[in-house]
Amino acid sequence: MRMTRIGTVYQLSFLPHFFPVNCYLVEEKNALTLIDAALPYSAKGIMQAVQSIGKPLTHIVLTHAHDDHVGALDALKRSLPHVPVSISVRDSHLLRGDRTLLANEPSSPIRGGVPKNIKTQPDQLLQEGDRLGSLEVISTPGHTPGSITLMDTRNRSLIAGDAFQIRGGIAVSGVLKLSFPFPALATWHPATALSSAKKLRELQPALLAVGHGKMLEQPNPAIDRAIAEAEDKMLARA
Repeated sequence: MRMTRIGTVYQLSFLPHFFPVNCYLVEEKNALTLIDAALPYSAKGIMQAVQSIGKPLTHIVLTHAHDDHVGALDALKRSLPHVPVSISVRDSHLLRGDRTLLANEPSSPIRGGVPKNIKTQPDQLLQEGDRLGSLEVISTPGHTPGSITLMDTRNRSLIAGDAFQIRGGIAVSGVLKLSFPFPALATWHPATALSSAKKLRELQPALLAVGHGKMLEQPNPAIDRAIAEAEDKMLARA
């Protein structure tokens, strides 16, 4: 595991040189919030990172319910049974293995590794605008129907799950990068993902932290390029 800090955000990257899977610790004055739970074997590394920072972990938040974002959840909950777990209302369905689309959703099938055996039940279901300490919940569907981004309101850091990828070249979720195609292949609805990417760009983020790839400071020019590429590919498919 590689740990990198920028401001209030610690990136914990597993398999960073081969198939980077990231989760994040956000530092509050007296506590830490974990965003995503990486891979099944990641619990030990996450706990070691918490201990090295020296503040208690008081919340676990999931950006979306794919296997590489919830893998260590059960192990963490066994070690920390009193730490609440939060996920969006919509992706709570996926967390229990239910791929059924809702009546108002585009008919594209839900893709990616939807968990089958997660036993942890969320303690809190999140919606747009909810707050967890310094973090504000932003609804960013597309990669999954209920994907969310967490924005640190102190410094406009975005922890955006798979709304973008940075490994293989920055891209909006659903845009295929041949050197790292996996986020695109696991994306539910690219047009919705593009709308969410534009929504995040309007927030003028100072930091972009995603599930796959290094953190990106002052990301707006790169986000603009990614959005333009996604728009071009969507026009080409039309």
